[in-house]
Amino acid sequence: MQYVNSASEVIEKVRKDGRVALTELESKQMLRSLGIRTTEMKLAASRDEAVALGREIGYPCVLKISSPDISHKSDAGGVKVGLAGEEDVARAYDAIISACREKFPSATVEGVTVQNMALPGLEVIIGMATDPQFGPVMMFGLGGVWVEVFKDVSFRVVPLTRYDARTAIREIRAAGLFDGYRGSEPIDTSALEDILLRVSDFVKETPSVSEMDLNPILAYAEGAIAVDARVILHPVGEDR
Repeated sequence: MQYVNSASEVIEKVRKDGRVALTELESKQMLRSLGIRTTEMKLAASRDEAVALGREIGYPCVLKISSPDISHKSDAGGVKVGLAGEEDVARAYDAIISACREKFPSATVEGVTVQNMALPGLEVIIGMATDPQFGPVMMFGLGGVWVEVFKDVSFRVVPLTRYDARTAIREIRAAGLFDGYRGSEPIDTSALEDILLRVSDFVKETPSVSEMDLNPILAYAEGAIAVDARVILHPVGEDR
């Protein structure tokens, strides 16, 4: 499978900057180039830009710190959700920058990303890590905070087939949630299969990628959307 230049261009830019970690904005640019749906997001380098982007994207919106040195944004006080207007956005921008400067004084801070707030859905995670013996390995499971609480995940070695993706989804203990519960509609698991396959194909063809986390992905009765994403490259010269 051949991917458009934007994914390789993102990697090239990160390499030129001497980094291995992509920002969330860069990670989502990469995902979109693979045909994976993500929340809309734009970078604001100032409070005024954040307010203007909030008006453009619409409310409620989300602000997140944008820094290659801060990977766990929530723990750093770098995420504000459910912002309903200009005053909320302005206060959130100041609070995020202040908290992150205090906790990570040496971090490079580009500003904040302003994002639309996705509709609630079932939170799942799709990840990839490089195993010393097997190479790239894909992970699927319940996402958000639940991945740390329940550790309900399954694994498959890259490259995945459609059968691999389907059985990885059905293998987790909470798979019954995908069939609908308490009147909710069944989840579109074919959309999750597609994301697993797109990520599998991409990492198979891109040896510079060491880790990927799409968490959470919000799964719906129709489709799914990646709300947050993290991509890590191998150090130069250590590509698998």
